[in-house]
Amino acid sequence: MRHPWFEISRMGLLALAAVVGLLPAVADARADLDLAPSQFAPSETAPQFETNDYGIEQVSAEALTRPDPELPDVSKYNGEAVEQRLAQRPSEAPNVSVERIAGVSALGDFVDEGRAREWVIRQFSHPQAILVNSGKATLDDVYEQVNDARYMERNDDGSYIIRLPLVVRPGATLEIRDQTLRLSEERGAFIANDSWLFVIDSTIVGWREQAKGPATYQEKSSFRPFFVGWGGSETFVLGSEFAHLGYNQSKSYGFSIAQYSKYDNAKLKRSAPHAWLVDSTFRDIYYGFYCYEAEDVAIVNNVYEDNIVYGIDPHDYSSNLLIAGNDVYGTKEKHGIIISRQVNDSWILDNHSHDNGLSGIVLDRQSRNNVVANNVVHDNQGDGIGLYESPDNLLWGNRLINNLRNGIRVRNSTDVGVYHNIAALNGTFGVLGQIKDLSATDRDFEEDFYHQAVSMTVVGGKLAANASGPLSIDNPLYIGLYDVDMRFPRSDVGIHFDGVLGHYQTEIFDALLNQQRAVRLQPTATTD
Repeated sequence: MRHPWFEISRMGLLALAAVVGLLPAVADARADLDLAPSQFAPSETAPQFETNDYGIEQVSAEALTRPDPELPDVSKYNGEAVEQRLAQRPSEAPNVSVERIAGVSALGDFVDEGRAREWVIRQFSHPQAILVNSGKATLDDVYEQVNDARYMERNDDGSYIIRLPLVVRPGATLEIRDQTLRLSEERGAFIANDSWLFVIDSTIVGWREQAKGPATYQEKSSFRPFFVGWGGSETFVLGSEFAHLGYNQSKSYGFSIAQYSKYDNAKLKRSAPHAWLVDSTFRDIYYGFYCYEAEDVAIVNNVYEDNIVYGIDPHDYSSNLLIAGNDVYGTKEKHGIIISRQVNDSWILDNHSHDNGLSGIVLDRQSRNNVVANNVVHDNQGDGIGLYESPDNLLWGNRLINNLRNGIRVRNSTDVGVYHNIAALNGTFGVLGQIKDLSATDRDFEEDFYHQAVSMTVVGGKLAANASGPLSIDNPLYIGLYDVDMRFPRSDVGIHFDGVLGHYQTEIFDALLNQQRAVRLQPTATTD
């Protein structure tokens, strides 16, 4: 069930929510992001410090404050811009055929390593696909040229069902507008875009023909139809719905934008795939969104509802992504929004991520130089925002309310900016800085390197009524604090710090509250 963020009532503290100011902050964008680089090379290990190794100094406010980040213009991702892109595509007569899938680059991943057997069984013959070979085609064009109800059929309500994979080949354009397209689960249908695809004011749904209804999720290994946009492709989705798609197989997760493998792309030489997803809904999808080595992807003003593993999951070496204005909720297993494995130079802005199975927003596995700003994140079963092994990121103006664990968790991540955030009513800390040894995990430490170190600057905002306290940090390389409101403790003993912060608690509060000065804690000497 959806719970609007303004209805939070944990422990009867609605009045507190008003006091700490949970209304959106208006930022005056003035400066580019300019985070300091992490001070460790991948192979280095951070030194460990004891409490008495630290010193505290008062510093000027100017030493820790910074201008508001200059945020990208989200408004340019709109219907008019999508229509302009479509109008620029050549209006050549379409050519559509039904052919065997061997040798079709967009289908290679689905016939290698024995996966072709899936389609042999479902098609009762040598696997075939519907190919949009060239020109600018509509779904009506595809239907007329296929001209075989075994492969594609028009239903009485005007919707279509396809019973083969549908491929847009290099150079071709497919426009799906004001249509409902059902992808047959029993026959193994899916869509692979290897060129240009526009889905406008339409519905694309996985369909269970025997049940005469949607292919709702059953288990992760069970085939469901899916969509994938390959390297070199351009995918535009506007005002549409994708539902009941995806299962646990590579590039078959539901809605994927992915570069070809290194082996395949050595021959194909495709550029990174691109996509715009605007004003659309993605529901009951194994991964609501997944990408791999993608660039310049815009995910703007969508609804991600009741997806299975993740809501939005950009992955592996993607960059320059914009994730803005989305409502992400009801993710059943894990996080609402996660970027993972060197997803860099991207923006996560103005999203509403709530009621998800784990955390609201996560940055993972060396994802760097990202801005997470002005998001509302509440009632998640993990942290509000989690940074795992991801240094050099900025968290700005987020509201993190009533999450089961921490408001913000920073694990094994250095040079993190935590500016003007509100973390209230969370189940453990408002902000937690954590060092953790991951050697017992199955992580590939060559690909997913990390070091056990944490450092951050916390400026402005409110850390109020969090169950374990406002702030905790393990042996940081440094922590800077200024103008942080820590009123309304949940504990009977009032505000209390542990560890390094506890050792200097009197000095910290004197500087912050009485003198309105900034403080910085850092080791005074390196230890063995």
